[in-house]
Amino acid sequence: MSTINQLKSIIPDSSRVIFSPDIEDKYLSDQLGRKHGNASALVFAQSTQEVSAILKFAHSNNIPVTPRGAGTNLVGSTVPHNGAIILDLSRMNRILEIDKENFAATVEPGLILEDFQKHVEGLGFFYPPDPGEKRASIGGNIATNAGGMRAVKYGVTRDYVMGLELVLADGTILTVSSKNRKDTTGLDVKDIVIGSEGTLAIITKALLRLIGKPEKSQSLLVSFDSLQSGIEAVPLILKQNLNPTAVEFIERKVVKLGEDFLNLKYPDPDAQAYLLLTFDGSATEIDAAITKLSSVLKEASRRVIILDGSAPELDAANIWKIRGCLVKAVEAVSEQEPLDIVVPIARVADFVEYVNILEKESGMQMISFGHAGDGNVHLCIVRAGRSIEVWESELHANLEKLYAKAKEFGGLISGEHGLGVSKRDFFFAQTPAQNVSLMNAIKKSFDPEEILNPGISYVK
Repeated sequence: MSTINQLKSIIPDSSRVIFSPDIEDKYLSDQLGRKHGNASALVFAQSTQEVSAILKFAHSNNIPVTPRGAGTNLVGSTVPHNGAIILDLSRMNRILEIDKENFAATVEPGLILEDFQKHVEGLGFFYPPDPGEKRASIGGNIATNAGGMRAVKYGVTRDYVMGLELVLADGTILTVSSKNRKDTTGLDVKDIVIGSEGTLAIITKALLRLIGKPEKSQSLLVSFDSLQSGIEAVPLILKQNLNPTAVEFIERKVVKLGEDFLNLKYPDPDAQAYLLLTFDGSATEIDAAITKLSSVLKEASRRVIILDGSAPELDAANIWKIRGCLVKAVEAVSEQEPLDIVVPIARVADFVEYVNILEKESGMQMISFGHAGDGNVHLCIVRAGRSIEVWESELHANLEKLYAKAKEFGGLISGEHGLGVSKRDFFFAQTPAQNVSLMNAIKKSFDPEEILNPGISYVK
């Protein structure tokens, strides 16, 4: 029996072990489908014990392993290399426990975020992390420390992970952290694993923190005559201590793409930009916040529009659907490079102004939107009709300029997508060598043979 065929003895169910060349192309890439790798096998694990056995086998035979969840990654973190085993965790998708007394849930990594949120909200609880891709897996969210729209009030995925069950590269199973809300008992291993893009260990269970479901949630749309005036209004909002759940900025030209993609409409179509906000809490708190917001923005904005559902274009769900589909809407028109640069909140306006200048200078369309409340600027750099050679050359030149400007402003290359394959070169160019060496020393301590997601993210 060949070495790779020994997987059949670990997973006897032939439908859950697929060998090259019979592996579907989508498993060799990410959601964008432009970067492709190669793999010797695709395995659908269904338990921690199976994951452990697969890793013991891979470790003994020095075979790379690429973990995969829902496949929604945008930077190539799920692209396998060097004949890797793709370890698909999408069938490990159960909610194992809802601990109502301790406001905690134990789930498997393949559980879809949207499904989990709906389940706990039906029980009167709330799981705040809210990235744009609602069909991402919980394990993928943890692997990239996903943020999303509600991060301005509630924080990011890291803030809701209480513990993890991990399988190390050699198959060792360990549990890190607990249901306790405080812990200075040694190093917090879970925090090292969160955001590591599958390079340190495989997550097989997650203990997640829940909070009480807010009494009410109200979204509103504020329209502006320019993107600059919209972004400049964000500090005015934050200084009022109104505690919004989300503060998103969107250019009108981007909204139009979303409208066409979903056949839905935004109100005030003559505006040039919008801020999309949500407040949650008690009805009294929300009403007071909206009254104060309307007063603060009376001069700066065109309109403050409460999304009360009285018309299709005033339905909050429709408005948020358009915001959530923007990357897909741009992708439907042209190939594009999605970025998730993060800068200090005070420099968002400056950075977007630079983006607009660079767009004019380069002739390459750059579409801006993102999380104004936490400085996370999403960009879609559009290929349009460029040949592959021209596209790759001009894209790389513009990425260098954008990342350099972000660094100048005290920003970073990625706020929530991760580094994957796409951003490695820029990461290494900007990050001090001693920082990279420390990261790789940590990698070596978790994974001495370096079989987990080699060639991804910070791994040299």
